Amino acid sequence: MLEWIAKINGSVNDFVWVTIGIWLLVGTGILMTVLTRFFQVSHIGHWFKQTIGSVFKKNVSGHVADKGTVSQFQALCTALAATVGVGNIAGVASAITLGGAGAVFWMWVAAFFGMMTNYSENVLGIYYRRRNKDGEWSGGAMYYLRDGLGSYKGLKTVGKVLAYFFAFCAVLASFGIGNMSQINTIITNFTSAFKIPALSNVVLYGSTADGSAVNLYMIILAIVIMIIGGLVVIGGLKRIASFAEKVVPFMVVLYILGAFIIVGVNYKAIGDAFSLIFSTAFKPLAVWGGVNGLAIKTVVTWGFKRGCFSNEAGLGSSVMVHANSNVTEPVKQGMWGIFEVFADTIVICTLTALVILTSGVIDLNTGNVATGVAGTTLVAEAFKSVIPYGDKFVAVAIFLFAFTTVLGWSYYGTKTVEFLGGKKAKTIYKFVFVAAMILGALLTNSLAWDISDTFNGMMMLPNLIGVVALSPLVMRITSNYVARNLKGKKIKPILSFDPVIQQEAEQNPVE
Repeated sequence: MLEWIAKINGSVNDFVWVTIGIWLLVGTGILMTVLTRFFQVSHIGHWFKQTIGSVFKKNVSGHVADKGTVSQFQALCTALAATVGVGNIAGVASAITLGGAGAVFWMWVAAFFGMMTNYSENVLGIYYRRRNKDGEWSGGAMYYLRDGLGSYKGLKTVGKVLAYFFAFCAVLASFGIGNMSQINTIITNFTSAFKIPALSNVVLYGSTADGSAVNLYMIILAIVIMIIGGLVVIGGLKRIASFAEKVVPFMVVLYILGAFIIVGVNYKAIGDAFSLIFSTAFKPLAVWGGVNGLAIKTVVTWGFKRGCFSNEAGLGSSVMVHANSNVTEPVKQGMWGIFEVFADTIVICTLTALVILTSGVIDLNTGNVATGVAGTTLVAEAFKSVIPYGDKFVAVAIFLFAFTTVLGWSYYGTKTVEFLGGKKAKTIYKFVFVAAMILGALLTNSLAWDISDTFNGMMMLPNLIGVVALSPLVMRITSNYVARNLKGKKIKPILSFDPVIQQEAEQNPVE
């Protein structure tokens, strides 16, 4: 059964990613970068000041009383909770082992242009959001596809179909990228770092010979995670956001400090690591990846796939929580989207890559993983080589990263299920999502990741079609913001497609 699933998934994955997905992803990022006049570079000081530079302002990080509404900082933390996950650790490791060191360069490229894709998604998310029957904000790609793309002459049906297709794929993706692959990686690393032979020796399923064994330790851990996750997930956005704003900053800072220690100890190899990244981005080493070496397409593909898996720019996912921000300016929340990709990929993923490439767990000349080191535990072994109990540190970091990702994606799935089936469907989904966590212990690591890649691509396609179609609107909203806030012009703001929300936002601005 699993072999059949793997075969079907492989065919769909190749079509979605290699045939059309990567080109659409990069093309959209380039388009939005050009249309906004390289906003991520030309206004870098402004968006830094308006995001992380304003984090101590009450209207940015203070708690919001309105039901279903969170502060800008809580929205960022919840989005980062969903994006800063195993993609930043295991994802980078797999990109390097499967695509070579050059894949890191293409992760950077994906992130640079992805900043403006994520920015555009958030701008559209705020602009097309609306209140649901409970008075909570609802926004996301499904709404700007239906109400934005669908508003074009002759495209009403197309917009609606793409909106429902996106929502359906997002629900599936929430069980892949947001659930099974995360739980699987938690269990793999945690049981490896914190060994309990009495439990791990009790094999319930599969074989230890081919690495498919599922033991009692894995099942018990999955059940514990399921119980803890259920307590938070069933509580809804407020509880998830409250949890995220406490855990995310702590786990990110702790991991960055640990990574700096590893890279600092191995500082002599930093130059060689960067040299290898740049030199093999366009000309992969013949020995890296086997007798036939790696094709440049393989290096680029793994860089973009893992970059997208990590920061989710282009998926249309994080916009669902950004749309719940208390901010009224679409561009304000769009800038948090830029920072989100910057922090996730440019900072955290780069540090992870340097940890791997400077610590000796991979031979920089051949690409071979060091003897006795598994590809899934590369980062853990790198930490262990410098810090006592470093593998345990990484196991805990992965636990926090992956667990918060599960929480964030549970909300994404909830909002798309609400779009598809209404309020009652949301409640059913939450219980199914929590129960499905146990499946993370049953799937092989590679299959869990492959399925996640496919679901990512399937929801990415309709979302990017919507972003490209609505790019003139994003450009107009951005120009309006720049004219008013940076050039001092007295013109009417562009805040919402809904006249009632537009008027409300003008009268009660939250910046």
